[in-house]
Parts: sequence; C-alpha cells; structure tokens
Amino acid sequence: MKKILLAVAAASFISFFSWADDALLKTGHPDEYTVKKGDTLWDISGTFLNSPWLWPEIWHVNPQIENPHLIFPGDLIKLIYLDGQPRLTVERTLKMVPGGGGINGATKLSPSIRVQQADEAISSIPLDKIDAFLSRSRIVEPGELEKGPYMLAGQQQHVIVGEGDRAYARGNFDAQYSNYGIYRKGQSFKDPVTKEFLGIYAQGIGTVAVTKMDGDIATLDILRTYEEVRPGDSLLPSEDRLVDSIFFPSAPDTDINAQIIAVEGGVSQVGKFNVVIINRGEREGLQIGNVLAIFKAGELVTDRVKGGKVALPDERAGLLMVFRTFEKMSFGLVLEADRALAINDKARNP
Repeated sequence: MKKILLAVAAASFISFFSWADDALLKTGHPDEYTVKKGDTLWDISGTFLNSPWLWPEIWHVNPQIENPHLIFPGDLIKLIYLDGQPRLTVERTLKMVPGGGGINGATKLSPSIRVQQADEAISSIPLDKIDAFLSRSRIVEPGELEKGPYMLAGQQQHVIVGEGDRAYARGNFDAQYSNYGIYRKGQSFKDPVTKEFLGIYAQGIGTVAVTKMDGDIATLDILRTYEEVRPGDSLLPSEDRLVDSIFFPSAPDTDINAQIIAVEGGVSQVGKFNVVIINRGEREGLQIGNVLAIFKAGELVTDRVKGGKVALPDERAGLLMVFRTFEKMSFGLVLEADRALAINDKARNP
C-alpha cells in the first residue's frame, strides 16, 4: 500500500458557515500552541475549537513561510482576529543561537530557514488508525468480479499463504496493468428505505504483480495480503487514487440524509475509528473529505398526559469523515463517538 499522507489545505477565506465566536471557539482555549511530535491536526484543533474539523474554515495562510499548509513539530499555532473574525495561523519557530552578542551572554534568537521534508508534517488524524482502510475494499456492480481473472493456485499446488509467495491466476489480463487487487465477494446492499440495489461489497484481500503470462495463465508475485488468499478469489486492476492522499475536511455541498448500513469487519456496533458504509454517494453530491454528523433515532415514549406514543428528537452521537465514494454508497471513518453507535443510525450534514 502506498504511503498516504493526510494533510489539510487552506479553504476559501469566505466561510460557508455563520459561526458565532462563542460557538466556534472552545471555552478556555489557549491563544497559542506549540506543535509537538506525535500531535495530529485533529488534536490541536480540538484545543481551540468545539468542532475540530472546522480547522480549514478559519485557517489563515501566512505568506511569509514556505508550505504554510503543512504543519511541523516546533511550529507555533496562534489564534488571531482579522476583521473581528477568529483565524488560526502558523509561525515557524526561531533558531536558538548561543551567545552571539546577547545581553550578558544570554542566548540570542536568530531567524533561520528550517528545512523540512513533507513526510515530517503532522497528519490530520492518526495514520496508524486508518492506513489499513484507505485502499482495500470497494463497491462493484453485479458480474464485475465474475468476469475478471481469478486466483488459481499457489506454487506446487500449495495453499496460497500470503505476502512473498508466488501464485498463479487465470483469465483475461489487461496488458496496461501490472498490479491487481485481490477481492472476495461480500454482501449485496439495498437501500433500507427505497429498496434500490446499491452495489456489492468486494472485500480487499491483497495485491499482486503480474510477472509472466502464458496464454491465459499469469504468474504472480503476492505483494501484500490482509488475510489468507484462496483459490477463486477475484482480481481487479489496482486503482491509482491520488485524490485520497489529501483530505479537505468540509461539509457537503448538498443536503445529505444517509444511514449507516454496514460496518467494516462485519460487526454491528460502531465505535471511534471504525469504518462504516453509508447509503449515499457521488450522485447525491458526497465528496472525499466531507464530514457528517451521526444521529441516533429518538426514543419512542408514552405521553402520560395526552396519551399515545411520541418520538423524541434524534440525538447527535458522533462524527464521520467520508474517505471513499462510489456512485450510490460511500465509506466513512468514525472520528467521534459519544456513545455506542449502530447500523441504521443516521448520518446528516453537521
């Protein structure tokens, strides 16, 4: 899996939200914060903002420094006000130069250029928590897995164990692709309300490289696996999804009324950093980086005065960020969970 760097770029200076200062900024927030190794943008934003994902909405680019959109350990994050509106900006730290003419031999601060590699920048959310989910599975149409190549056997008819093994596959391989993903057919999804067919879950099993073709038999090197590969597993050309390398946390441009219809891993209870599947996708206007609030349906209670049953209002219980979109469905990562979440919980504009 290629290394994926999560960074946050500046959004438009014209916010599409009208936030009161007291609603945007957390009570007791600091005026500045020095970035430490191991920090994430989500953590830092949470020290200033009630809603950490709103960072791009109040980010102010400092034109005096190189790569102002990348934040490094040692940088100073400052809360400032421009035209009465709160803005967060970054300042590169000063280099400490011993002696150098300071009063009474004191250390003197001297501006310097600090060279940083892009991969030293802090991530927006913990990479080790989400890396495994960003390029595995996908949603496919009926027959898409069946018409492609499939795994045949391991070397000397051995079971295909995993990474580093040599294996064989059979089918029509496209010469323009050298790498293929291994997939296993999973659950078919229908919209829980309209019953419309949405797609089939193709579980990502691993990645292989085609090293030789002999008719319709391919010799493969298994590059990586997430679980044991089985004969009959399907192959699809590996996707080069560069768009996934940078996330722009944002609210959807359209009104989204979605439901959680499945959880990665087949469990029913949902918690922080679980991957969920929702029944809305590109046709509804969802984009990578969109943030949705998760709501639990309000309880049905008895009205002891007027009689009858009354549905209480839905309660906000978490937050997810969309990291993969398909035509009718999307994958999202749960970033906040105030209580146990579950399949059928709602996902709407934050």
